[in-house]
Amino acid sequence: MLKTSSTTSVELRPNKSKKAIAFVERHGVVLQAACPVPSLAEAIAGESIRGSWWGHAKGREIFRASRAVCESPEVLVCKLVDNKVTYVHRRVWPALIKLAPRFGNERLAKVWEEHTNTGAHLSRQIPFPEWVPADIMKEAERLSTSKAERILSAVLPEKSRKAGRRRMETRRPSLQSSPCQGQPKAQAPGQRRT
Repeated sequence: MLKTSSTTSVELRPNKSKKAIAFVERHGVVLQAACPVPSLAEAIAGESIRGSWWGHAKGREIFRASRAVCESPEVLVCKLVDNKVTYVHRRVWPALIKLAPRFGNERLAKVWEEHTNTGAHLSRQIPFPEWVPADIMKEAERLSTSKAERILSAVLPEKSRKAGRRRMETRRPSLQSSPCQGQPKAQAPGQRRT
């Protein structure tokens, strides 16, 4: 069972990889583990995980699901959120590209690990924007900044959201509110809004 803290759950039995990828697609940006955006590991575990997910009873299931997500051409694996393994679904790539200067190229590099014959792990990456398909780049050019901000509001740093609003208000003084105003901040699974 793939489940988030309150309302989202996905069955992860027969088609585990499809369900895990669907989870990433639905949320757009998902962490492999941890907060403040939805976590694939916690969704599979059906609960908050203290410490490493490797030691959790569903650790093997989490591993298989994360491998399936990593291997999907529909998912970018990067270090977008807090320098942690982050899964970004293709449907939000145009917004990510549009707002790339706010994140920095190093956080948008496509990352993966390779296992050597000796059993060591090698970290590999393709720098941003080398991994970006041409059709996504064109879509990003057509996307408005305000729409991109709405799509990625949960992962935009507060300072970045305010800076974007100030730029928009400077260009369009008639705007009464920003496109992100009223958007809830990301919260940890199970955390109550105050």
